[in-house]
Amino acid sequence: MAQVLEFKLPDLGEGLTEAEIVRWLVQVGDVVAVDQPVVEVETAKAMVEVPCPYGGVVTARFGEEGTELPVGAPLITVAVGAPASGDALGPADPPGRGAPAGQAEGSGNVLVGYGTSEAPARRRRVRPAQPTAAPATPHASSPAAAPARAPLAGATPPAAVPQALSGAATAPVGVPVEAGSVRSPHPASDGPVPVISPLVRRLARENGLDLRQLTGSGPEGLILRADVENALRAPAAPVGSEAARPLPDTVATPAPGTADGRRIPLKGVRGAVADKLSRSRREIPDATCWVDADATELMRARAAMNAAGGPKISLLALLARICTAALARFPELNSSVDTAAREIVQFDHVHLGFAAQTERGLVVPVVRDAHARDAEGLTAEFARLTEAGRAGRLTPADLTGGTFTLNNYGVFGVDGSTPIVNHPEAAMLGVGRIVPKPWVHEGELAVRQVVQLSLTFDHRVCDGGTAGGFLRHVADCVEQPAVLLRTL
Repeated sequence: MAQVLEFKLPDLGEGLTEAEIVRWLVQVGDVVAVDQPVVEVETAKAMVEVPCPYGGVVTARFGEEGTELPVGAPLITVAVGAPASGDALGPADPPGRGAPAGQAEGSGNVLVGYGTSEAPARRRRVRPAQPTAAPATPHASSPAAAPARAPLAGATPPAAVPQALSGAATAPVGVPVEAGSVRSPHPASDGPVPVISPLVRRLARENGLDLRQLTGSGPEGLILRADVENALRAPAAPVGSEAARPLPDTVATPAPGTADGRRIPLKGVRGAVADKLSRSRREIPDATCWVDADATELMRARAAMNAAGGPKISLLALLARICTAALARFPELNSSVDTAAREIVQFDHVHLGFAAQTERGLVVPVVRDAHARDAEGLTAEFARLTEAGRAGRLTPADLTGGTFTLNNYGVFGVDGSTPIVNHPEAAMLGVGRIVPKPWVHEGELAVRQVVQLSLTFDHRVCDGGTAGGFLRHVADCVEQPAVLLRTL
């Protein structure tokens, strides 16, 4: 007797509450091994492959490519255990299929919510059908039927499951909730609200929406962000009225002047960037100062380093080395504000973030302990993280924990900008393009390589004098790289 186990979207860490399905790596009916990647998902932090902790035959997939699922929602169901009598296993059968009936070999990977040894033989509770639900199919109550969850809207049906395991999957019980929920005519007055994502709770709280009045479109009535947004767009109707009843395929009427516009969902990396920048603007009283600097000597110093042999030194690495030296002098800018405790937290290490444009959008990888690296080590780490970002291999750990950000927007051919502080950091240094300009050098007009430097800082952590001193020290090091020798 085969046992059907359900694999849910695991907690991917770093406070992530949802992920978008980018690409399925398996089909219904495929045989999978323990820890084999089954789906590629994109979170607000990175794109990752999710391994399945069970070995067996895929009986169902939940969600099409492009679907956004909350953590804890089902991904696939896998039939594991011994096959029916008389069915021999092939020589390449994965771990888990040859296990005794009712047992499944566990995963060696550490996934939040899943063990690292033997996978437990779990039984799912079958919820009683609601009055509006369709009657259960005859085989749904059969003793041979496994209590697998009904696929979400758009899920691939388990039609391709081998005949030996055909009794392991059941038909859906009840009618799935339509996507885009409406206010429930009978809101619950007590009990837990079926919400996982803290972003959904915050969105509802900021707009004065009672989550108990919503019917979620997620699994088991889970309230998703789309449910809250649809409820906010739809006009409120009296409880019990015709307008309050669910209407199939109801689409909110666009606002005047937007009927012909193209709507692009704010999700994934774009959504994460939007949330972080909005939070930065709401919470951080930022200010910006800037200065032009003669970078001619810095460019000559870099050329001399690269001419001496060895690995090439990047300009970004030299600017990073200047930043870490300036932060050692002005540690106020290498800090964060704890608003709950009303304290400024100054860090004794510099985890330097740098803005990088990729096909997935703007990402900010973090160089750990940048203050302890030389120019050669910084160059190598910048190259590694940039390549990982372009290939979509950055992990959540690569994108979090920064204490200061360096933004070289000069690569886009612009001279200046007013960067938005990368919350929860306290400052960001922006570097424009380096171009030949007329400049007074040693009392005479000359053509020099000039760059504009701008510093946006959190005015809560310091005043203009500190910010100006930091920026002036950076400019001095750019104009006279020998100044850095004092800190080596």
